Amino acid sequence: MDFMKEYEKWLASPALTAEEHAELEAIRNDPKEIESRFYGPLEFGTAGLRGTMYTGLHHMNVHVIRWATQGFADVICAEGEEGKRRGVAICMDCRNHSMDFARAAAEVCAANGIHVRLFESLRPTPELSFAVREYHCQAGINVTASHNPKEYNGYKVYWEDGAQLPPVHADAISARLEQIDIFNDIKTMPYDEAVKAGLIEILGAETDEKFLKNVMEQANDFETVKKVADTFKLVYTPFHGTGHKLIPEALRRLGIKHLFCEPQQMVIDGDFPTVKSPNPENPEGFYLAVDLAKKEGADFILGSDPDADRVGIMVRTADGEFKVISGNQTGVLLIDYLIGAMKRAGTLPKNAVVLKSLVTTEMARKVAEVNGLKCFDTFTGFKFLAEKKDKLEKSGEGKVIISYEESYGYMLGDYVRDKDAVSASLLLTEMAAWYASQGKTLADALDEMYVKYGHYSEHTYNLVMPGLDGLKDMAELMRKLREEPPAELEGVKVVTRKDYKDGTAIDTATGKQEKMELSGSNVLRFEMADGTSVIVRPSGTEPKIKVYVLAQGKDADEALANNERYGKWVAALQK
Repeated sequence: MDFMKEYEKWLASPALTAEEHAELEAIRNDPKEIESRFYGPLEFGTAGLRGTMYTGLHHMNVHVIRWATQGFADVICAEGEEGKRRGVAICMDCRNHSMDFARAAAEVCAANGIHVRLFESLRPTPELSFAVREYHCQAGINVTASHNPKEYNGYKVYWEDGAQLPPVHADAISARLEQIDIFNDIKTMPYDEAVKAGLIEILGAETDEKFLKNVMEQANDFETVKKVADTFKLVYTPFHGTGHKLIPEALRRLGIKHLFCEPQQMVIDGDFPTVKSPNPENPEGFYLAVDLAKKEGADFILGSDPDADRVGIMVRTADGEFKVISGNQTGVLLIDYLIGAMKRAGTLPKNAVVLKSLVTTEMARKVAEVNGLKCFDTFTGFKFLAEKKDKLEKSGEGKVIISYEESYGYMLGDYVRDKDAVSASLLLTEMAAWYASQGKTLADALDEMYVKYGHYSEHTYNLVMPGLDGLKDMAELMRKLREEPPAELEGVKVVTRKDYKDGTAIDTATGKQEKMELSGSNVLRFEMADGTSVIVRPSGTEPKIKVYVLAQGKDADEALANNERYGKWVAALQK
């Protein structure tokens, strides 16, 4: 693509506002900036689009939203009149311009004759997945950039099962977008006119109530919560986002009496003024919640990301300070608790199974198998976990009680096909209350689990590679690891080398090659002689390569030492 020609095309378009025109004029003498904005469109993948909010083809703005929606609308229309009638549900998060983008998407869908169910205001991502299923929609659109910094926004697309778009439809949209001119081929209809014509329907409190009913059905033990309700205290923060309403409501319905919501972060604000990053993976964002917990004497802290699909926790330790429980650890705690709680309630399915992404701790598999459950891996992304859940349950091979990823995402129940911080917050709180009834915190519970199941240590390293050069560097690193694979890492022998792109596993001692169940994703895995796995994959949403070290050892110190050893190899990758 000729980026200067595309730049001039945008400048000449009457579709631009005066502000957008001025923004582009301001970079006229900066060819590097012009190239970065117009060298090509944002890539449309199975996760949709995500990028920084500027005027330009390679950024998130209302023109890119309309263009993407026209491509999606064409795919929906290909389903025929029934697909258009079933229509699309549209949701948005708290970010700047999210409502503008959501309305723009609704206007394009309406102009294409597609019925739209648009949420009246921001809602959690899992409620969008729920609405697609509840109202038998053909598809869904969610305007969100999840936990990314404030400069970002995104556009996630869902299909009729309530899961993010399967590759076949994402490819169809991507192919269609190559044929659509971003200004001349877009159908759009004024919002008020579309509402009046009945093409846009507004969703509100009635959908919240239906969603919450399903959330509350995930609870296992109201009685224990009731027993400790007078003394059990917890702090919650939504990080300025969409969890601010439904998560506190679910916890109150669970029976929590002493719920303290961090007041500054309960304010909806797309600039996220109290945190550098609204990401529950980053413990520094919890500083206000920790102060409030210490003030109120709470032992447990919950924090959901801006679109309320992921949740992180912190717990008080014996020294009075607060400890981060990682996503890997939280999922392991939940698996162990759910199995026990369901057994006590008599609700554990006979063929219960656990799902996790392949970059998630192997301790999850150990917990499941010790308790008689199977554990299956999928590629990273809840569309893959949802697909595996449906496949197992339709075949009768297994009933999934929890699906999770190390990046703080948990899927429970049958009413959503995406990660859900609302139901996860409910069960995490129930779990914390259950341990409190035994005089324990989740920190105590985790220590006991390591004694029971073995010592594991995980760490995710991010090799950030921004800009045009970054994309080339990421591709080069993956190429080199494939064509010149290491025989050892930090003095430890690589036993098995797995390439999930072509689905091959190679025994390094014999050279024997086997086919794996999973294939088709740009992921490499090195399984080491000491039991550690080192997994390398480019991020699907950010300009970085992620390296996951999944280590274990005979005790906590050895597991941590093993993890740190491979960290040296990771650090050398970017030099």
